[in-house]
Amino acid sequence: METLTSPQQQSSGPITRGCQWFKALPNKFCDKTMEIVRKTKKLGQDDPRRIVHSLKVGLALTLVSLFYYFKPLYDGFGDSAMWAVLTVVVVLEFSVGATLGKGFNRMLATFVAGGLGVGAHCLATLAGRKGEPILIATFVFIIAVIMTFMRFFPKMKARYDYGLLIFILTFCLVSVSGYRDDQVLKMAHERFSTILVGSCASLIVCICVCPVWIGEDLHNSVATNMEKLGNFFQAFGDEYFEVSEEHDQSSENNKSYLQGYRSVLTSKSSEETMANFARWEPGHGPFGYRHPWKMYLKIGNLTRGCAYKVEALNNYLNCKIQTPVELRGKIQGQCKRVSLECSRALKEMASTFRKMVRTRSAIVHIDSSKEAAEELKTLLRTNLWEEADLLEIIPAASVASLLLEIIECIEKISEAVNELAKAAAFRNGNATVLPEQPDSIHQGEVQNDSNTAMPVPHVAIIVAE
Repeated sequence: METLTSPQQQSSGPITRGCQWFKALPNKFCDKTMEIVRKTKKLGQDDPRRIVHSLKVGLALTLVSLFYYFKPLYDGFGDSAMWAVLTVVVVLEFSVGATLGKGFNRMLATFVAGGLGVGAHCLATLAGRKGEPILIATFVFIIAVIMTFMRFFPKMKARYDYGLLIFILTFCLVSVSGYRDDQVLKMAHERFSTILVGSCASLIVCICVCPVWIGEDLHNSVATNMEKLGNFFQAFGDEYFEVSEEHDQSSENNKSYLQGYRSVLTSKSSEETMANFARWEPGHGPFGYRHPWKMYLKIGNLTRGCAYKVEALNNYLNCKIQTPVELRGKIQGQCKRVSLECSRALKEMASTFRKMVRTRSAIVHIDSSKEAAEELKTLLRTNLWEEADLLEIIPAASVASLLLEIIECIEKISEAVNELAKAAAFRNGNATVLPEQPDSIHQGEVQNDSNTAMPVPHVAIIVAE
């Protein structure tokens, strides 16, 4: 039997929902607050230097604001002291290199543009009251066109883009303001003095209080990218060839290694930015004056080239058309050995590169991978899959071909690392050859093409610092 609702009950529906919403509001507010707290905590734990940088910005602003609080300092600069505060806000960056670059650009651009602005004002006054605005407008037009066009040069944009913007701003401010204000020289002097004070305060705080060296971050980033590729090759052999229950249990561990290379593909922009800022940094720690930062970009480009081949290799793990297991098993031993030796070579390079040790220990693993590659080529030249369907052969053959190409990529990375080690005067390391311990992911022995277990001889180069 249907129950009829009265008009009062129908009209109380929105009111009831509103009351429920207000009752739930405190809980929602608490949940949102806790979520923000968790994200803030994670952000600080991921990189504690962010907390230190925030404190450094607060310290620098507090020091510069003293120009407003103390009358003797305020009388010397007046209202122009605000430029010092604004300079700290825009100049003080996370790293020493970025702060030095911005500070130098701002000071130099302000000095040169201020001088040109005063000169343009003096020259324009010679034309009389009627000709003065015409000349000033002409100078502003010419300077704006030239400086804006210079920003399109790649080298100028990379290192001096901020300085060119400040140049245009300062020149226009001094030259145009001078038309109504006769004390243009005093205005230019106060502006340059306060910007100098703000820039120096930013540099002192950034360098003296827990400095963050962007060059060191670039060095570690390049080493980490090589390590991520090594992790991929360490897990790829088992992931592609093994189908046992043990493999299914360890596949979750392998997936993290197989996905780590993706960040390498998008590292170009960050590496170029870090390299540009690193050139501004003075010699510090193991990074001397005129450290070859450009060579880091070469290694980064070669690493990304290898990562693109890794991307193609990874696609065959989830390809719909797969080579049957029994056909893959015929090249399993050689492919897994190539993959494992590539992993060891990359990890060895990453380790010695991070420690700034000059060795050629990775060559041992590259040579071993070449030996396995020759065996694989010989095997592919035989009538290995003569009775198999062509569509079934293509995926496995493509994987083998990509592994052969990747050996060449790793060899180029090794050559670039050795060139950088020579140019940067990495310290020589004493190499000791010890038996290789089995990898944590690769338990057991590599199977050869006749499915008989044979231990593959490997060695590891242990570098003594």
